[in-house]
Amino acid sequence: MPKPILSYLPDYYQDIRDFEELAETEDAELLLLATAVNQLLDDQFVLTSGAAAVKRREQMLEIQAEPSETLEFRKRRILNRYQTKPPFTIRYLQQQLDLLVGPGMTIVSVDSQNFLLTVTANIENASVFREVVYTVELIKPANMVYQQNTSLGSTIGLEESISKRGITWNYALGSWQLGQLPFSTLGPEEVIK
Repeated sequence: MPKPILSYLPDYYQDIRDFEELAETEDAELLLLATAVNQLLDDQFVLTSGAAAVKRREQMLEIQAEPSETLEFRKRRILNRYQTKPPFTIRYLQQQLDLLVGPGMTIVSVDSQNFLLTVTANIENASVFREVVYTVELIKPANMVYQQNTSLGSTIGLEESISKRGITWNYALGSWQLGQLPFSTLGPEEVIK
């Protein structure tokens, strides 16, 4: 609010304590009103909605939110539910999963011969995983089977080494006496590389 309400009153009210207090109270109320009006406008759009508007939309969509879910994820889930309208393509499903989980976290593939839709995903959050399953089940054709594959997002390191051991033969061919000595004895391991 640019100007206090007292500046709009005639000058003879400026020095009266009751009108100063009344003007301060009105300023606070008008500020709350302006904030409420701005929030009402923000609540008209999913991405700028407050927690109360998100909860209202979840009730309309019959979504049961868990306390551990962030407000940002709840907004993404609502957008996902609004945007899942037919017709659907594999590219559309991949785009939806990229928006929901993150780019590169899911890979959608189709085996047309076996009527198999496979989604390979690297998801650690259970709420996000449930939303992925919901989205795939909603979008996939009825004649296809949905198969979930899990991938790991970690890296694998390879290490190479070469070593050798000498072998000492304890018996010659045909002269082995059962149980007295082992057939051969391995020498110490020597690391070459």
